[in-house]
Amino acid sequence: MKVYDHIILGTGQATGTLLGGLLPGGESIAIIEKNNIGGTCVNTGCTPTKTLVASARVAHVVQRAPEYGIHPGGCAINFKEVMARMNKVRGASRNGLEGWITSQDQITLYREKGQFVGERVLQVGEDTIEGKNIYINVGTRPRIPDIPGIDTIEWLDNEGVLELEEVPDHLIVVGGGYIGLEFSQIFRRFGSRVTVLARGSQLMKKEDEDVAASVKDILENEGIDIILESRIKNCKPATGGGVTLSIDQAGESREITGSHVLFAIGRVSNSDTINVEAAGINADKRGYINVDDHCRTNVDGVFAVGDVNGHGAFTHTAVYDAEIVLDYHKGGPRKLSDRIPVYALFCDPPLGRVGLSEKEALDKGHKILKATREMSRISRAKEMGETQGFAKLLVDAESDLILGASIIGPGADEIINMFAAYMYGGLPCKNYRKSMLVHPTISELMPWVLDTLKPIN
Repeated sequence: MKVYDHIILGTGQATGTLLGGLLPGGESIAIIEKNNIGGTCVNTGCTPTKTLVASARVAHVVQRAPEYGIHPGGCAINFKEVMARMNKVRGASRNGLEGWITSQDQITLYREKGQFVGERVLQVGEDTIEGKNIYINVGTRPRIPDIPGIDTIEWLDNEGVLELEEVPDHLIVVGGGYIGLEFSQIFRRFGSRVTVLARGSQLMKKEDEDVAASVKDILENEGIDIILESRIKNCKPATGGGVTLSIDQAGESREITGSHVLFAIGRVSNSDTINVEAAGINADKRGYINVDDHCRTNVDGVFAVGDVNGHGAFTHTAVYDAEIVLDYHKGGPRKLSDRIPVYALFCDPPLGRVGLSEKEALDKGHKILKATREMSRISRAKEMGETQGFAKLLVDAESDLILGASIIGPGADEIINMFAAYMYGGLPCKNYRKSMLVHPTISELMPWVLDTLKPIN
């Protein structure tokens, strides 16, 4: 049986970071990946979807061109070319990562399914291998809908929708979360009629009501039909093609027919594909592998990083997990509990979020100061013709530290990182208020927003 110093199970984005820290040590490394190199981000997540977001934005801007005094003479969308560009971008990322891995003499790449057969022992195809350290990085997969009639229709998830060859005539998106909302705007801008079905009384149930309402307004302003408080009772093939969904909407029954239906109803852990029981690794009732502050499982020498540990669902959290593990190997202090949540919804304009939401801060008992400013009051946003959205800053009244920020508007996905850096630095708001920032920008107004701070509890 071959013994390796390190075995990495899966090639999501944590793997590249792990390799960056492990390779200089000169130790032997095995990587196990049956599917495409790169995991969700490269193949079915960030890389392809943000490439589509970019194409959709170009289409949208061309259509809005007369507002700016520009008359381009029409906008023709060639969906095959759009998808070819997406495949070129994600293919380059995937091939680049695979080329780097295979060029390293100390790495053995197993292109087979791997699963545990012992504490730190894995069966990989016909080979049995052992690792002194094992890193589980197998991620998650789309949740399969449990709806009567689902086996009678053709349906899409976030992976299948990337294989479409034609723009849907009418796309029904089931799910009011980030994945569903990004695809709803993408395909609306490509020319689809789009209907979003969300179970809750607002989109993005974890966000504040004002944030969710602003995103809803942005999408509805582009002609997307959003139906809240809707539950699917059953589904069936539609007469003449497509899909018909029977729903209960706020207590009333109705039917909706579309050419395609996309289910974006969450994700499930892939821990059930690697036989963690054989290794004695503990997971919670949802299948997410239990880890401590250093991403260690209950089995010595076995770590779980990325989405599979349930402590984040983003590429940047997976990368951060890997950095924690590498720091642990060096005896460093980094840990999961020190992490400040930061993420974005890549609609257009985007939503950037960091730290606590308003309702989370209230639930934790903070004495809160809040300040908001509409994008329509910011000169740069008006000059760009991008005045939808707002900025909201939350400050702890006792410590003068930023508790959280929500920004919807041009560049919000970038601006939010500035607040994250400030929060990690533990810098008081009085210092941030003294900052001199470049004019004319959206971000230059953020310190000035603090002048309107008012207590909310």
